[in-house]
Amino acid sequence: MLVQEFEKQPHLGVDVVGLVDDDVTKINRQLNGVRVLGRRDQVGELVRRYRVDQIIIAMPSVPQRVIQETINLCKDTGAQLKILPPLPALMVGNVRVQDVRDVQIEDLLRREPVKTDLSLISGYLRGRRVLVTGAGGSIGSELCRQVCALAPEQLIMVGHGENSIFEIQQELTQRFPDVLITPVIADIRDRAKMDRVFRTYKPHVVFHAAAHKHVPLMEAHPDEAITSNVLGTRNVAEAAANHGAERFVMVSTDKAVNPANVMGASKRLAELVVQAMQARGTGTRFVSVRFGNVLGSRGSVIPIFKKQIAQGGPVTVTHPEMRRYFMTIPEAVQLIIQAGAMGKGGEVFVLDMGEPVRIADLARDLIRLSGYEPDKDIKIVYTGPRPGEKLFEELINEGEAVHRTNHEKIMVLNGVLADPKMVEEVIEELEQLLSAESTTSEDLVRALFRAVGGNRSQRCEALGSAAGAAGSLGVDGSALSEAAAAKD
Repeated sequence: MLVQEFEKQPHLGVDVVGLVDDDVTKINRQLNGVRVLGRRDQVGELVRRYRVDQIIIAMPSVPQRVIQETINLCKDTGAQLKILPPLPALMVGNVRVQDVRDVQIEDLLRREPVKTDLSLISGYLRGRRVLVTGAGGSIGSELCRQVCALAPEQLIMVGHGENSIFEIQQELTQRFPDVLITPVIADIRDRAKMDRVFRTYKPHVVFHAAAHKHVPLMEAHPDEAITSNVLGTRNVAEAAANHGAERFVMVSTDKAVNPANVMGASKRLAELVVQAMQARGTGTRFVSVRFGNVLGSRGSVIPIFKKQIAQGGPVTVTHPEMRRYFMTIPEAVQLIIQAGAMGKGGEVFVLDMGEPVRIADLARDLIRLSGYEPDKDIKIVYTGPRPGEKLFEELINEGEAVHRTNHEKIMVLNGVLADPKMVEEVIEELEQLLSAESTTSEDLVRALFRAVGGNRSQRCEALGSAAGAAGSLGVDGSALSEAAAAKD
């Protein structure tokens, strides 16, 4: 198709020199007058022999491993490297010249396409009223796009930032004229406002994506992490239950596992809030979906690295062995919606993130894709881990049993519910600390970690205090676990 497209558009000035294919039975055959010159491992020799200016990787359906191998074979040839994106990003049954683009870091991390059970997810969203919090964020806005594609009756987009909500409203109104798009400017920390929003619109399904997510910023402002991630989640979950929502799906994070930072600890407590709401038996199905980093999200390493490369370097990496899980935003959102359809109530779903990626390798790949040589043209500088950072993120807490579901990329943790009374006591204590003038940031951090456990020693080092996690809340993570186990 691509060869035919170039033939139809001679004004582009592209002369297709030849084709490369590993199927030896195709070597020396012709396609539309263009000869198959050789295999992938011969590409360097073919570029020199035929003085090739540009290589196009036209394999949109192959696994990531093959793309990685092909890029490695081509990157030292001196030819410009282009690629066709994966099949889901292409028009069905059609390939256009306009689809050819520069190789991106997402191509190096490409994963197998997500298999979505459209009949399952359409059933709980089609013709329904769906509310998304954090609708202007990277995950929230993609949730809005994919929900609209499933023909809901109404999409209620809740967000605190008016500009981001306005932008996604404009996009969706144009793309989905048959869906009623309702923007709501509101802060999830405003309990009364959340109740009014839910009383007004009475959503059937809620996707709770609003949260503070920046690890270093939340280390400096634990009060913001608690009020938004914990109390905000409580407010939205209560409003959902009080006004008859059928399903509530909270977007969580791998940093909630054995948390070593304030952001992760606040999201772990938010998971417990959601489980405690399920234990109350309100009729709403409450679930959480836990996953790692997403490529292209605000604050992710990719845009930071790109900016540093554009400025001539150096590219800063915290530690040579720092590793993280990555997936694309559309893939993560597809799986969130799928997990929402599968949830019976109380589950914490965990997305299969594949293999963790070394951040230093990611930096080197991005430098090469930008046309430079790592450590020669663009230096990589190691700055040391930031407070609360772990070298390796985890997806499962110690003691959590994980089970496969009928979806190959979604796992579910054991269905142990948090005790509502104990979670309520934790929240009351945090609220009292927040309202007291004498409360310090360390007081809040101690109380938070006392409630959820986590990697206290690492957190203590970050605080510079051997007693950093030994607060006096009176309810600790082990107590919550024991109560949950007894209840189970």
